Amino acid sequence: MSTVDGLPAHILLVHFIVVLAPLTAILAIVCSLWPAARRRLVWLVAVLAVVTLVMTPITTDAGEWLEKRVERSAAVHKHTELGDTMLYYSIALVVAAAALVFLHLRERRQAGAPTLLKAGVAVVSIVAGIASIVGVYLIGDSGATATWGDQDYSVVGPSGEDG
Repeated sequence: MSTVDGLPAHILLVHFIVVLAPLTAILAIVCSLWPAARRRLVWLVAVLAVVTLVMTPITTDAGEWLEKRVERSAAVHKHTELGDTMLYYSIALVVAAAALVFLHLRERRQAGAPTLLKAGVAVVSIVAGIASIVGVYLIGDSGATATWGDQDYSVVGPSGEDG
């Protein structure tokens, strides 16, 4: 996929990742620490993790298409390199979701799970979740820098005047 209604597909698809990955990460962390949330949200976390995993290579492929059509720069190269790491974060979220599903099913079948298993799932979920959120931030920041440069827009008021 290259364009959607004249816009590069990457700039549309990237919003799926920007929303889904942090949302999945936060829900996975919550589910790993709060059993009531796990009982209600575990399947949602699993679906979101899989959707994020599916959308990641589609988005990066669209980004590689776009990269060939924009001016080459160090910022674009950095964004491309960081963007390629998103697949690892998406895989980590799927692993965390699978661990949560395993824990959930174990708790339902055996009326509980060992504390060590709960702690292990929590560690995996927290590490994968935080890494994914940081990764999305770094990738997005590098994409914004590649697109708009290092300009500081925070000093411009709503009317366009310095503020």
